[in-house]
Amino acid sequence: MPDDDVFKQFKEHSIAEFFKKNRQMLGFTGKVRSMTIIVHEIVTNSLDACEEAGVLPDIFVQVDELDKEKEHYRLTIKDNGPGIPRSHLGKALGQMLAGTKFHRYLQQRGQQGIGAAACTMFSYLTTGQPTKAVSVYKGKKLTASIGIDFKQNKPVVEVIEEVDASEGESGLTFISEFKDVRYERSNYGVYEYLRRTALANPHCAITLIEPEGRSTAFPRSVIVNPSKPTEIKPHPLGIGTHDLLEFARQNREKRRLSSFLQETFSRVSAGKIDELRALLPNVDLNKNPQDLSWEEAEALVKAFSQVKWIAPATDSLVPIGKDQVEVSFRNIFNPEVLVVTERSPKVYRGGIPFMVEVGIAYGGGVAEAGKKGEVMRFANRVPLLFDSGGCAITETIKTMDWKRYDVKDFEEEPIAVLVNLISVHVPYTSAGKQAVSPEEDVMDEIKFAIMEASRGVQKYLSGKRKAHEIATKKKVVSRYIQQLSGDLSSLTGEKKADIEKALTKIVEEKYAREDMEVEETAETGPETGNGKPDADNEGEE
Repeated sequence: MPDDDVFKQFKEHSIAEFFKKNRQMLGFTGKVRSMTIIVHEIVTNSLDACEEAGVLPDIFVQVDELDKEKEHYRLTIKDNGPGIPRSHLGKALGQMLAGTKFHRYLQQRGQQGIGAAACTMFSYLTTGQPTKAVSVYKGKKLTASIGIDFKQNKPVVEVIEEVDASEGESGLTFISEFKDVRYERSNYGVYEYLRRTALANPHCAITLIEPEGRSTAFPRSVIVNPSKPTEIKPHPLGIGTHDLLEFARQNREKRRLSSFLQETFSRVSAGKIDELRALLPNVDLNKNPQDLSWEEAEALVKAFSQVKWIAPATDSLVPIGKDQVEVSFRNIFNPEVLVVTERSPKVYRGGIPFMVEVGIAYGGGVAEAGKKGEVMRFANRVPLLFDSGGCAITETIKTMDWKRYDVKDFEEEPIAVLVNLISVHVPYTSAGKQAVSPEEDVMDEIKFAIMEASRGVQKYLSGKRKAHEIATKKKVVSRYIQQLSGDLSSLTGEKKADIEKALTKIVEEKYAREDMEVEETAETGPETGNGKPDADNEGEE
């Protein structure tokens, strides 16, 4: 039959082949953006590796222009982390969906295990050259070239040299050439990305050497690594039927479904098992988990939603921190006023913990830098420079009634807003990891955090405006003291100088009291970080 001919074209394809044809899904869509995405992917891996090893990150980035006409560049990115062992180097840099992140319920900058391999792929597609990697791991220094076998999604590794490392030497150096990219000092370029990375990671020291040879250092302002996030178990409310069956099939130790549930998921106690038994009289919780049927798993998931659970553990979340945000903002902007707020942890989709922190800087260095209505989006300390239009953070800021907080026109005011979303699983809109999906619970928390910080800015601006009004009134009233003194002297016969002195004292005392009231109001500061919506949140916008 003619239809049979169609299936002669039926073939299997690897994930590497898929992304080879759809590299735009990884963020490689524009020349400047592609350059920034490469730096983003390698630098985030370096930060994660250093922090997990307990090392204060030192990151070196050098961009060399090899051929301006052909837009041909070489990127060198070096860190002082633990390095990668020989057995894992190829997979880490040359195999899609291979790594330490995708399968772990842990707050990390990377999530899928695609980024570094995507950079190796992009280099090979645009120059035909493999990536060079120098890894110093446990006293051994390995130099290798790494490519990708697209059909099998496997790394192609050629070891160039393996020698003993120098004492104290460690880390990974990524060296690769790229075409179809361009270096620019713009709001979407490498310089801005690293500047924002330094802002959100004050414990990290970054050095950038640009194509023309200009060197910029972003020094660390905090000499302690952030506390390590703890890996947590999935929460029952975040589990679907297929997920539950997958966990059950992979189980090799627990012979009873009840003990499997307690060991596999968080917040499942013996008491909760009793509640599930009462809700599921037709499901045998003593059976082997591997014998669980789809119908039984479906019934269990439904029962999960009927039980009142304790929220997931939140010690897995590590924000930048109020003090660190303040230090970073003052180092980079030195604003006239700065307010930072940190919300208490919440959950979305029933079982994924997350939290939001916000910093708002106004005036001072923000105005001097020419910044107006600047929105700085972060997820797990990683700058999000692209796809702002479809991002939950941008959308939330757009819906804010800024006039309510004495910010007349957000787009024209000298204001910078930092929003950092922290989660064990950031709901990105794509594999490019540049925008946060508009989850309702997440957007609500972003809004509450911005409102809290905005009230602090409003209090300052209101006080500043009142102080100006007081000074203006005092100046106006003072104009009439001399005239009034002369008139009163004529009527009473008292000396004009004495009357003028008395009136001046009255005016000074009156407006000094008003100044003091304004200062006391400003000194009370904003109420931040309580993690609760305030009374005036209701009905906002």
